[in-house]
Amino acid sequence: MENNRNFFITIALSVLILTLWQVFYMNPRMEQQREQARIEQQRAEAQKKEAQGTNPGAAGTPAPTAGAIPSAPGSDSVTAASRDQAIAATKRVKIDTPSLEGSINLTGARLDDLRLKHYTETVDKNSPEIELLNPSSLPNGYFAEIGFVGNDTTGTVPGADTVWSVDGNPTLTPSTPVTLTFTNDKGLTFKRTISIDNEYMFTVSDTVQNSGTAAVSLYNYGRVTRFDKPAVASTYVLHEGLIGVTGSEGLQEYKYAKIEKDKEYTPSKSTNGWLGITDKYWAVTLIPTEKQPFQPKFSYFEFKDGPHSHSYQSDYLSDAISIAPGQSTTVESEIFAGAKEVSTINAYAKDRQIRQFDLLIDWGWFYFITKPMFWLIDTLYKFFGNFGLAILATTVVVKAIFFPLANKSYASMANMKKVQPKMVEIREKYADDKMKQQQAMMELYKTEKINPLAGCWPVALQIPVFFSLYKVLYITIEMRHAPFFGWIHDLAAPDPTSIFNLFGLLPFAAPAFLPHMGAWAVVMGITMFLQMRMNPAPPDPTQAAIFTWMPVIFTFMMGSFPAGLVIYWAWNNTLSILQQGVIMKRQGAKIELWDNLASIFRKKPSPAE
Repeated sequence: MENNRNFFITIALSVLILTLWQVFYMNPRMEQQREQARIEQQRAEAQKKEAQGTNPGAAGTPAPTAGAIPSAPGSDSVTAASRDQAIAATKRVKIDTPSLEGSINLTGARLDDLRLKHYTETVDKNSPEIELLNPSSLPNGYFAEIGFVGNDTTGTVPGADTVWSVDGNPTLTPSTPVTLTFTNDKGLTFKRTISIDNEYMFTVSDTVQNSGTAAVSLYNYGRVTRFDKPAVASTYVLHEGLIGVTGSEGLQEYKYAKIEKDKEYTPSKSTNGWLGITDKYWAVTLIPTEKQPFQPKFSYFEFKDGPHSHSYQSDYLSDAISIAPGQSTTVESEIFAGAKEVSTINAYAKDRQIRQFDLLIDWGWFYFITKPMFWLIDTLYKFFGNFGLAILATTVVVKAIFFPLANKSYASMANMKKVQPKMVEIREKYADDKMKQQQAMMELYKTEKINPLAGCWPVALQIPVFFSLYKVLYITIEMRHAPFFGWIHDLAAPDPTSIFNLFGLLPFAAPAFLPHMGAWAVVMGITMFLQMRMNPAPPDPTQAAIFTWMPVIFTFMMGSFPAGLVIYWAWNNTLSILQQGVIMKRQGAKIELWDNLASIFRKKPSPAE
């Protein structure tokens, strides 16, 4: 079966791809859907109980000691029946920018109400906007907070429970910063100026004036805290959870499950970097000032009382800041809260010199392939105006890059077909001596300049492209809700049609227990079937069965993959068929496609005949 070695290797590589995707993508995705349904049900029940007043309020946060960062929500964390009620329960400053809308909670000067104007929950443009941050009194509370930790000499300093006063303008816009003030009983006046750009970056500038008679030392802290995990858990190919680039460790990633187990992780002290919490498409991060060294930390807290049972937190605590009597000092920090748009993230990393901020997007270990793949698709998208067309064009570009190597592979395959009679003759001649048969085959390959593994190269070259395209489709927000044509409204989601209701022609939804297989998956299966039929049918019955059923298996397994990936594979198969056909014709090798197709319908002779 020497002549079929390349076929078996192709089968093995293909099955490996599908097995990995089934384990690391399909199975987690099914679990995600079940988990999402469970969480939504729990939220609905919790909100119902809250509306009926059956859930007690939360206790206030204990006063922090020197060097301690708050871990509990804060005294505003009284259970609310709805998001609107939670927002209305405290005084606020409105946020209105081209990208964001929401408000700043004057209790704690906390960012806990933020919605993304350009992103909706579903492909329907009328669906609700993405609510990134929520008040701590809600089950899905999620907020960012900058404050100070003091001691007996400093008196009360701004923290989770501090109520700030607003000076002047009550609305934060890119052209109108907001100024907040707080004065304590020890003669310390805190003046906080909050500004924002047109995208997602807040700048928090705190000026502390010491009007007392003694020098004071205090600490600046920042924290990003959330009380629930994403409704859809991440897969193995994407990090969601606590993240940061600080200290000598550089990039640190802690998934929710890992921090739940470890409870706390403290990297080394740092003088630059960032840390926060990231989801698939959104993130909230803190960028501490570089004027003061700071101690980063990731934590998981459990509470016995209050509306929350636990929380996840990324925080930092600066070294002591000393202020002499009659003097002042300014501490400036930044908060990123928004969508992980590639161009925006890269611009922040470059323009604001934020250390490795581009790693907020999980490009993976093969970033040297994934990032160029995104750049190519994004560049072509700007030309065509459609990500689906950009994917098709990307396939053509990739084919062109590997054209010489693919040509050699297909030419070698064509030569294999031409020497098929000689191979049969060798097998018959040395039927009882496998060693001599092997040696004669190798001599034939050498004489005819044939590479028996040439047929594997087109598949082998496709694997890294396949992986990188899948990664791009899965992690980049630019692909989220990106439409193609017809019924494909989201290239990052599976084809919504199903063969089991004739792609929507029959008036019922396909049963959930049936495997998902849309129209594009069928197209992909057909093109794969035709590509395999370009070669002679294997003489061995087992091989022939695999040869016949493999496209069917792929069709079912690819049905739940992102539509953009399935479209890519179908288009790639089509181009491969055309390329292989042209090369075989030039080499004088017979194209087996039509004979193989005809043999399917040709009546086979019975054993008696």
